[in-house]
Amino acid sequence: MKFGYFDDKNREYVITNPQTPYPWINYLGNEDFFSLISNTAGGYSFYKDAKFRRLTRYRYNNVPTDAGGRYFYIKDEETVWSPGWKPMKTPLDKYECRHGMNYTSIEGEKDGLNAKIVFFVPLKTWAEIQKVTLSNTTGKTKKVKLFSFAEWALWNAASDMENFQRNFSTGEVEIEGSVLYHKTEYKERRNHFAYYSVNTAIDGYDTDRESFFGLYNGFHEPDAVLEGKPRMSEAHGWSPIASHYIEVELKPGESKDFVFVLGYVENDEDEKWEAKNVINKTKAKETIGRFDTVEKADDALAELRTYWDQLLSVYTIKTGQEKLDRMVNIWNQYQCMITFNFSRSASFFESGIGRGMGFRDSNQDLIGFVHQIPERARERIIDIASTQFPDGGCYHQYQPLTKRGNNDIGGGFNDDPLWLILGTVSYIKETGDFSLLDEQVPFDNDMSLARPLFDHLTVSFDHVINNLGPHGLPLIGRADWNDCLNLNCFSNDPNESFQTTENKTEGSKAESLMIAGLFVVYGQEYVALCNKLGKTGEAERAQQHVDAMKTAVKKHGWDGDWFLRAYDFYGNKIGSKENEEGKIFIESNGWCSMAEIGKEEGMLEKALDSVKEHLDCEYGIVLNHPPFTKYYIEYGEISSYPQGYKENAGIFCHNNPWIMIGETKIGRGDQAWEYFRKICPSYLEEISELHKTEPYVYSQMIAGKDAFKPGEAKNSWLTGTAAWNFFAISQSILGIQPEYDGLKIDPCIPKSWPSYEVKRKFRNANYHIRVENKQGVSSGVKSVVVDGVPYNSRLIPAFNDGQDHTVLVELGE
Repeated sequence: MKFGYFDDKNREYVITNPQTPYPWINYLGNEDFFSLISNTAGGYSFYKDAKFRRLTRYRYNNVPTDAGGRYFYIKDEETVWSPGWKPMKTPLDKYECRHGMNYTSIEGEKDGLNAKIVFFVPLKTWAEIQKVTLSNTTGKTKKVKLFSFAEWALWNAASDMENFQRNFSTGEVEIEGSVLYHKTEYKERRNHFAYYSVNTAIDGYDTDRESFFGLYNGFHEPDAVLEGKPRMSEAHGWSPIASHYIEVELKPGESKDFVFVLGYVENDEDEKWEAKNVINKTKAKETIGRFDTVEKADDALAELRTYWDQLLSVYTIKTGQEKLDRMVNIWNQYQCMITFNFSRSASFFESGIGRGMGFRDSNQDLIGFVHQIPERARERIIDIASTQFPDGGCYHQYQPLTKRGNNDIGGGFNDDPLWLILGTVSYIKETGDFSLLDEQVPFDNDMSLARPLFDHLTVSFDHVINNLGPHGLPLIGRADWNDCLNLNCFSNDPNESFQTTENKTEGSKAESLMIAGLFVVYGQEYVALCNKLGKTGEAERAQQHVDAMKTAVKKHGWDGDWFLRAYDFYGNKIGSKENEEGKIFIESNGWCSMAEIGKEEGMLEKALDSVKEHLDCEYGIVLNHPPFTKYYIEYGEISSYPQGYKENAGIFCHNNPWIMIGETKIGRGDQAWEYFRKICPSYLEEISELHKTEPYVYSQMIAGKDAFKPGEAKNSWLTGTAAWNFFAISQSILGIQPEYDGLKIDPCIPKSWPSYEVKRKFRNANYHIRVENKQGVSSGVKSVVVDGVPYNSRLIPAFNDGQDHTVLVELGE
């Protein structure tokens, strides 16, 4: 069952039924100020950090779901309704939500009154714009009452939900004209406030929640709206809100527009006040003035659209596969940009409180967006590396507001350091900017410890070889990529977090084959970088360790038909035929295949055949098989999940691309494509009632074949799945690979594809690449013609001349 449709021309997903299987959301903003918005206008706004600078309040996991948002109430005679259906849920004559690139429009119609609201965050602006258009489609004059609504959060989203003995006494507001200001805690330790304005005179307002709703009423039954009369309330403590009241008269066929601005301001300490206890509103008024007419708001939206036109023009494809083209050209790249902005911090599955920016996560996210905005990728790499420790270890996450590491969700994940090599080499291959390696970057944000970024890569590499176990394989630490494989945890206290409880690594024999494969892949990248820089001695040293790791994997990491997953604390095998449960895992077989360990001996083919036999199912590749049916204290969180969910034999979409890439390493393009299609959202739109999450973005997890409800997804939007699937399709399947000296052409496609085209901007040149497959093969480049001239290499040079270049590639023997 479908709940809407793709509008590819406008780059929108159009929702026509408000009762989606789960709230289907979008993100507004792309730099400092952000909002999350659902298809019924739920969600919230924040500045930079969803924990410490939360502007509006939102209630996760509530009944009914998706409670709280930026709501508009319309009272038309005795009928009260909301354009987004919620919160009133009055049946509408028309409903439509259009989620686009950093904007959302919601349109509702009832009894001849049409209401359309366009929500967006303009470029370089700390505010959300809400353009409301009311239209009378009847033959008689309508007099209606419009109420806006936003509920302020008290800045720190965690204490906002906990510290009521303080919070109920701190709420403060100011009201000036048509602007409602939220200044809680401003007079003491804060230099910031929020505001909500409208570009017309108002007929009333409310700033106290209880006065507006009534103490025992919900969002769907506000007293002020039902009565059609604002309370003119001023909050003193309790729960501050912002609601404008506007009386609107519309003649037959007439429309009226209103521009609301929900914004954030910071003032210097000596510029906080314009009078005693009166906040300095200069910056707020400046922003409000920028959008005080419909024309100004429309111009800002047009500028935002142009911005996305430019971003999405860097890489486009034309394959003849409509669902693939829309994902790669629009939604997959859009999701990659969102994950860049948010890492794993704020979605409808991540509260924005418990997690910040991930060291591992953000480096992986880089590979999905570096081609679009390389200058911001450069900044992100420096931010990430600045939280690293001198020994190569690192904080698992850092807060986006402070850019400082935190241990709130634990540390000691021994795969973390290697991802910095991935992020850095991906940036340099895209841009050719080797100067990044010379940047002085601190350790643990301490500039007295600053070293060139290259040294950070060296200690990342060395962190693995300085932490090897008895088999010469990498010690796992708290965990590797799979946060839930906690081999040194041994937790039997349900009040403990597996990620923050004691990490009992002393004397541990817990080794990771996943990190081993990862080390070979990015160790070889490190070697190649060293050679490129002329650091031949370091390259030779590193290569010796990479070769030793390959040997250790072949000797101690092969189980006969697939790669082991790990060794536990006691040195026992995990992911082996010898195990009762969890005999085979996806991660080690993905990474060791990507590393091509044992390719000559046939190990890759055997391992990938085993993945197909044991882990593949209708909805994707499950993480492990058979699932765990009991709690293994020596394995940790992975065995705490029910069968088929999350890390216990769920389809963890993030790691499916690793198998796709592995398949391309042995030329099996049809199998890689089959795996790609199974988890690609646009191919799942017809089963939305089962899949539940948005059909335009990837989810982290789909319930596996052993689950109660196979095929049901969770944790959409903020997942490394987005970047890795873009990487897999663009570089491994379509085979357009940035290298230090140009673009390498190395496709591995389904045999049935006759041809495809890729347009790629790369280092100040435009490449128009056409790949023809007349022989019906998956891989192998027969000929290359560049600008009409035969070319004897698959590596197309970086022309860097601002010109267009045509590349014709023929596949074959």
